[in-house]
Amino acid sequence: MTKIKAIENNRINFKGIIDTTLRDGQQSPLLFDTFKYRFNLEDKKLLINGLIKLGISHIEFFSPAVGEIEKYEFLEIKRYIQAITSKKIFLLSHCRCHEKDISEALNLGFDGLNLYMGISQYAQKYSLKHNFREILKLIKNIIITTRRNNPDLYIRFSVEDSFRTHLKNIYQVFDEVYQYVDTLGIPDTTGIATPFLVKERINLFKSRYPDINLECHFHNDRGLALINAMTAIFSGVEYLDTSVWGLAERSGITSLTGLLFNLFFVNSAYCKNYNLNLCYPLNILLASILGIQVPVTEPVSLTNRTHTAGVHQKAVLNQVKVYEAHDLEKFGVTKNQILLGPLSGWNLIYYYLKEVEGYNLSRDQAKEITRDYKRQIGKINKEFRPEVLLQNIVDHYPLIKVVLPEDYQAKRIENLT
Repeated sequence: MTKIKAIENNRINFKGIIDTTLRDGQQSPLLFDTFKYRFNLEDKKLLINGLIKLGISHIEFFSPAVGEIEKYEFLEIKRYIQAITSKKIFLLSHCRCHEKDISEALNLGFDGLNLYMGISQYAQKYSLKHNFREILKLIKNIIITTRRNNPDLYIRFSVEDSFRTHLKNIYQVFDEVYQYVDTLGIPDTTGIATPFLVKERINLFKSRYPDINLECHFHNDRGLALINAMTAIFSGVEYLDTSVWGLAERSGITSLTGLLFNLFFVNSAYCKNYNLNLCYPLNILLASILGIQVPVTEPVSLTNRTHTAGVHQKAVLNQVKVYEAHDLEKFGVTKNQILLGPLSGWNLIYYYLKEVEGYNLSRDQAKEITRDYKRQIGKINKEFRPEVLLQNIVDHYPLIKVVLPEDYQAKRIENLT
């Protein structure tokens, strides 16, 4: 039995993604790096529209206690959602276990509360400045009261920093509240979890609370958010938090499209409720809002079909499958990109000059031109691009250009730049 088959035979309870681009995403330092600072209302509407079209049905927002702008814009977004879709979209408010946060969220008409509180030794000493018994009492009172007053309200409760907090303390809290909530949250708030620890803890929680949903939220401080998310799903977690690009505090969280990409290639049935061909357009949308390119670390990107080394370029010109193992067209990436640059060999230069520029030349001529090109690659920079260098060299050769039919040019799928 293969490893993948062994994984698929485990209990898979996955119900879907809860996207937090408009909450944790706005906490990303990248918004400061790009001088964007916060998404404005139009940005939010564009992102909401993209998320809904992709198939996201649960979206997390800030608590209204964050500020008046967030309150106003949430109400506008709520009206906007009602205007663009008849599908039920669950709007969730990320709230402290605090009466003011909860009452304001309920007054604004949120569909559910994503309540949280830290109980670790660090939270006790430096954040809340209460001991464990006091914190436990506060959590229990808040959740029981909220449930009593709102019997049909969706409630999730999360213990912050769940993978660095003593398991016995988490049990003490969950044992008191699990019967009053719909979902127990297990966030890796500080990004310290490993796949082994994730599997171990999820299995323990599933055994102890078999009839309650579990939700995970993984930060990427160690670069493990995606594999931790996959491990959590394969261990039985019902909900997984994501954002577009994995945008969030510090190094971010699990990438929305990265998760869908990986789930699909394990078992496409896990993605049946999502319009996967909109993954890349959603990534491009965020890029346009921030004014930067889709990160090269995003699996669903043109970068993942971009080739710069001569050996790679030669191979993909003959058959892209040599260096492209995944069908990214299913996720909306419909182009290839082969970059003319310092590492390009004669195969690409021959192809570029003949098929793109329309020169009539032989392979031997292409090899000679390439030798001249290689001797001068030190000239390449932002102002003096590779294609300019190549053209300067070609100008010294007696080559004839032919006009390529438009329909012939349209058949090329690569984007050579």
